[in-house]
Amino acid sequence: MRCPWGATDDELYRDYHDTEWGQPLHGRNELYERLCLEAFQSGLAWITILRKRDSFRSAFAGFDPERVARFGEADVERLMSDASIVRNRLKIDAAVNNARVIVDLNDTDLDTLLWSFAPEPRPGRLTESSDVPASTSESKALAKELKRRGLRFVGPTTAYALMQATGMVDDHLSGCCVQVTNTDSDSRYRGR
Repeated sequence: MRCPWGATDDELYRDYHDTEWGQPLHGRNELYERLCLEAFQSGLAWITILRKRDSFRSAFAGFDPERVARFGEADVERLMSDASIVRNRLKIDAAVNNARVIVDLNDTDLDTLLWSFAPEPRPGRLTESSDVPASTSESKALAKELKRRGLRFVGPTTAYALMQATGMVDDHLSGCCVQVTNTDSDSRYRGR
């Protein structure tokens, strides 16, 4: 059994559910990528983003914040004319802006910052899709902190989707065949 959204004939979607979604993820570039992709997904189906993921990686310099932070207006125009990605100026501008903010974080790194908002693990998995929240107090606090630091397109719902995608929370339903691996018990990442 899989979570209902992962029980699909689409191999790309199923593989994402089975091998990535909900697995703990660390690393500045990796987390920046997920932050960007979650923002680009806003208002769209996640499968749209998955199908364009390789193009996003190419267009956004492998999601290296150092490189994206140097993007100028010509790069934004290049991205706006790239039909292989989602061409939304506000989201593109946010991705560039967010790279600049991430590069300039002085008191922490992106990995530690994001994971510091991860809640304590639930004692068990949720049983119904309708039990999965769209946002939580932790995602609201994370969104507020990211916005305070100058990041854009990071509302509470996007922040919660990021938490789900990167394993900060395990929202695989009970009975789902996916086991979350490498659970993150490092207390420095939890509980702001």
